[in-house]
Amino acid sequence: MNISILVFGGDHFLATLPDQLRDASTFSIEAIANVNQAVSRIQIKPPDVILVQASLHGSMEFCRWLKEQTKLSWIYCILVEDSPELLAGKSQFGREWELEMTCAALRQGADAYIWQQPKQKTDNPPAEETANEQLLLAHLSVGLRKAQKYRDLVRTNDLLTAIALADSLTELKNRRALNADLPKYIEKARSHGDPLSLMILDVDYFKKVNDSYGHLVGDRLLQLLCHRLRHNLRFQDIPFRYGGEEFVVILSNTTCDDALAVANRLNRVVSKQPFAINDKLAINVTISIGTACLQPEDDTRGTSLLERADQFLLEAKATGRNRVIGCSRQMFPNTSDLQAVS
Repeated sequence: MNISILVFGGDHFLATLPDQLRDASTFSIEAIANVNQAVSRIQIKPPDVILVQASLHGSMEFCRWLKEQTKLSWIYCILVEDSPELLAGKSQFGREWELEMTCAALRQGADAYIWQQPKQKTDNPPAEETANEQLLLAHLSVGLRKAQKYRDLVRTNDLLTAIALADSLTELKNRRALNADLPKYIEKARSHGDPLSLMILDVDYFKKVNDSYGHLVGDRLLQLLCHRLRHNLRFQDIPFRYGGEEFVVILSNTTCDDALAVANRLNRVVSKQPFAINDKLAINVTISIGTACLQPEDDTRGTSLLERADQFLLEAKATGRNRVIGCSRQMFPNTSDLQAVS
């Protein structure tokens, strides 16, 4: 794994870092001396580890800012002390003073605090310089492990979220996903001034299928139905399993009239050909559909939009099933031309 390192420091400071960091196959280093540019860079593309030049103006404030960012606090921040005055104090006041300075740096936001000895131009650097370089490389390893664990955790959480929002039988998004996604689609439609519609569809007499052939056949029928629906929806249409044999489809950038056209086409697609459960059994199925389009008075969560589509679905079932009923009212204020279409 290539370790991404952001150096908050100048070119001179960068030149004092261990030679091993210049191994491009292991480390990817970028140096920035401006605090605003460093903050922007981190927010766009967070690095694995940050090396901070302690003598640079704003270095400690930079470390504190980083740890205050909940989504970025996992980044390992190493403060490298290169101030000549403090390095001289380390030699003058001894070990106890050095420990006090280290504790203060760690309390203020650094994950590690390393004293940097001036690099000697010699083939045999002092033992203390070598030890400090080894300590810095060791902390880089700690930072790498922390970054790797964070990435593993993110992947695991993403997987668990995907599982929680998916219907295991049909592999469509589930009702929980609909509750999360519909408000986002409504907000987007309103902010862009685009129409938005949805449909609720229900399999007619599905209980008879379960009662006649068993629940396994019923489950297989729902899987085949979803496969047919997915292959006959437009690319912008998002289907959800609402519960049981009911499904909701969000129709982005779709007017009421267009939603009715999409729903009628799906109704025909489902009813025109039996569903082959196995080599010996094929079942004819029809669906009833209610459609509705977003209105200015609808709430932001989509509750009223769903209820309106559901009322049209109930009307479709009550008036004979195997049909589509919806409204052709457009998304403009002060309109009231509701029209039922079957």
